[in-house]
Amino acid sequence: MDQSMKKGLTGFQLKYMAMFLMVLDHIHYFMDFTGKIPEWFSMLGRLSAPLFLFCVIEGFTHTRNRRKYFFQIYAIAIVMSFLQYLIIVLKLNRPDGFYPQNQMLATFTILLVILQGFDWCAKKKWGRGLAAIILPIILPFVAVIIASLVPGSLFIINLLHFTVLPLHSWIVDGGTFFVLQGILMYLFRKRRKWQALVFFLSTILLYVVYPMAAFPEVTVKMLFTVAYEWMGALAAIPMLLYNGERGKGNKKLFYWFYPAHVYILYGLSIGLYFMLNH
Repeated sequence: MDQSMKKGLTGFQLKYMAMFLMVLDHIHYFMDFTGKIPEWFSMLGRLSAPLFLFCVIEGFTHTRNRRKYFFQIYAIAIVMSFLQYLIIVLKLNRPDGFYPQNQMLATFTILLVILQGFDWCAKKKWGRGLAAIILPIILPFVAVIIASLVPGSLFIINLLHFTVLPLHSWIVDGGTFFVLQGILMYLFRKRRKWQALVFFLSTILLYVVYPMAAFPEVTVKMLFTVAYEWMGALAAIPMLLYNGERGKGNKKLFYWFYPAHVYILYGLSIGLYFMLNH
């Protein structure tokens, strides 16, 4: 059977879908202060990050050059994180205090290191494998201990976090849960239905079961108005529709589109803020 005739969605189609949903989400993220952007932009946008997570795992699994794949993502993560650091330090935030905290690629770089560790362990390279798994996971805890014991060290730790050594629990965009969820999805990568189910259930547990059990004030109505992070669980549907094919597309597109659209939208939001408030 001709592989190009397989039914379902290709990898590139999933990426383009994720990009479109990401733009909707970020329009809401950057322009919400206007009160004019519909909430459903962000609701649909909940699917974008999980789809990119899925695509990153697939990319890592199938790429011919994992080193190159990693450093492409890592390099952009460093640049974007450092720009975020400069915005904070130089106080380049919008007058209402808002600034972009888009560190999803930093989350992905941490995940990729850990996934490589699992791969090394599978090949019985236990030393480097366990180091690659354990060190990225424990680094935030080590950083907190160092910061509490060594005066003045927090500046260096922050600089490292916003450049070459991101700490998963310090990242707003993605962070610890995405890393753990990515690990689970990687472990089930050869069984697509189980992979999608693990993703779906873990998302529901964190964003529906836990808040409703831990916080009595959380109601079912809130899950469809303000607490809608759980909607990302619906990304399991396009994951199941993935046909295992890369498809046709521009593989460099996401690498420049992601940072470009973030800073364009941020610049536009600053301009719009001044127009509405002066």
